[in-house]
Amino acid sequence: MQDAEFWSKMAPRYARAKIGDMDGYSRSLEQIKPVLRGGRVLELGCGTGLTAMSLAPHAESYTASDIAPGMIEIAKGRLAAQPMANLTFQVAQAEDFGPEQFDVVLAQNYLHLLRDLPGTLAHVHRLLPEGGVFISKTPCLGAAPFYIRWLVPVLQAVGKAPYLTMVTATDLEQALRQAGFACDPTEWHASRGRDLRAFIVARKV
Repeated sequence: MQDAEFWSKMAPRYARAKIGDMDGYSRSLEQIKPVLRGGRVLELGCGTGLTAMSLAPHAESYTASDIAPGMIEIAKGRLAAQPMANLTFQVAQAEDFGPEQFDVVLAQNYLHLLRDLPGTLAHVHRLLPEGGVFISKTPCLGAAPFYIRWLVPVLQAVGKAPYLTMVTATDLEQALRQAGFACDPTEWHASRGRDLRAFIVARKV
């Protein structure tokens, strides 16, 4: 799979990268933690596992998945160094799990990378029971400055950028509603600069 190969190659660099806005990242985590209590959690696109390691103590069980074996290899190394009995990492995507298997599904920095956003959201809806929660934080590149929207296709053409969709927060809200979710008001958690990452809590109805 082309996307999995790209992200596996990126995994070592991704693991070394520092979080650009730690305050904004921490604010999102604090919003998520209360939702996880006593729940079965699935994280899609977990990368090298930092978010999963932070959130797993607040869940009953936490399954962290990514399509890239290279990402999961690093995540498993982190888990070996800091074991958590309720946390597992595996190479997988939403379609690999069954109906109503989880109470909460997380997708951080993930939805803009999907080739079939409506299809994935429809499957996430099936993974949850009625009232189950889907939480996403997504770079809305459709609202980015023009030069970024111009540069991305150029970088993709030379293999320096992954597949990306230029979604807006409105696009995401509409797609979630069409998939059968009711959305809380979109939040923006950046502590500085222009915030392009939409934080959305959606509930299955």
